[in-house]
Amino acid sequence: MATRGRATFQKRQKEMARKDKQQRKAERRAQRKLDGSDAGNTLLDDIEPVAAEDIEPLAALEPESEPRES
Repeated sequence: MATRGRATFQKRQKEMARKDKQQRKAERRAQRKLDGSDAGNTLLDDIEPVAAEDIEPLAALEPESEPRES
């Protein structure tokens, strides 16, 4: 009978840890919502803009096609 109590205790501990994690996650979501939506776009801030003159046309990038032999 002693092992039955241990399993119940472990199950309760696991359930409490899961609830704690859910609560922390909900708090983080609420904090992000209060901070604003632009906080999630940090990756776009690191990208440097490219001038149109620096972009090569697609035709220059494609390899020349070889004539087909029939």
